[in-house]
Amino acid sequence: MEFFKQNTNIDFMAQRKWAAVLSIIFFLFSLGSLAVYGLNLGLDFTGGTQIQLSFPEEANLGQIRSNLETAGFHDAVVISYGTSKDVLVTLVPKNKKAVEMDNEAQTEMVNQVMKTLPGSKVDAVNYIGPQVGKEMAGKSILAIIFALLGTMIYIAFRFDLRFAIGSTVALIHDPILILGVFSFFNIEFNLITLAAVLTVIGYSLNDTIVIFDRVRENFRKMRKASVLEVMNVSINQTLSRTIMTSVLTLIVVLALFFLGGSLLYGFSLALIIGIAVGTYSSIYVAGSLTISLGLNRQHLTPQRKEADERP
Repeated sequence: MEFFKQNTNIDFMAQRKWAAVLSIIFFLFSLGSLAVYGLNLGLDFTGGTQIQLSFPEEANLGQIRSNLETAGFHDAVVISYGTSKDVLVTLVPKNKKAVEMDNEAQTEMVNQVMKTLPGSKVDAVNYIGPQVGKEMAGKSILAIIFALLGTMIYIAFRFDLRFAIGSTVALIHDPILILGVFSFFNIEFNLITLAAVLTVIGYSLNDTIVIFDRVRENFRKMRKASVLEVMNVSINQTLSRTIMTSVLTLIVVLALFFLGGSLLYGFSLALIIGIAVGTYSSIYVAGSLTISLGLNRQHLTPQRKEADERP
């Protein structure tokens, strides 16, 4: 099953300069947003308290939020989990002092929440200190760095250094744009969202590798074609596969976005942005940059050794 015929002839590389300008604008905008607004880090990174509550009847999340706000918990996050009677209340501190609370202060805060929500029962209380949050943030950054380095080394050995640079820039491009959206719209960024960002890196890389592999194959088949022609033909040949994969994955992620509840909101949103941006960057960032770095036939085709006819 294919959405496009094998003989499609869309000139993708004709728009590579405009695409480069667009990518630079969005990339700088994302960096600017991160510099000015930062990320709205969740409990996993900032530290704080999670209280799992159960109610005898179906919980009214709107009323719970209103009661907590009246009691002074203005930044409390209230979500439903498990059944309609179970509620998870997240209290994220505004400053460092609010994080560094002793057991007595923690108990007092939980009791205050219980008074605010009569009829509720505490099932569990989880406290994450600031040091744990910092450790998670540090490990998250290291995970992304190691993923990018490992990817670059693999592609350099598997294909060519120019391909490695192009794909690595594309893999940096995609997460920055996702973080820019989360920063600008002040959407909470937690470990679940980080998992989505790492998933996007792998998803985008998969598309890029498919195109690069077809480019290498076509260099050997199309002996007289230019680099631009080979790149265009390769993208057109993999276009049906790319569209089918992206659309089918997007359908599942959209279901999570609309039906998964607030707990999966950041995760699904990051994947939606990542699928769109990753598909685009595989063509107009990785592919275009590889050409700009001087890719030619000699880099991917084995060179014939001249026979020495001297006696």
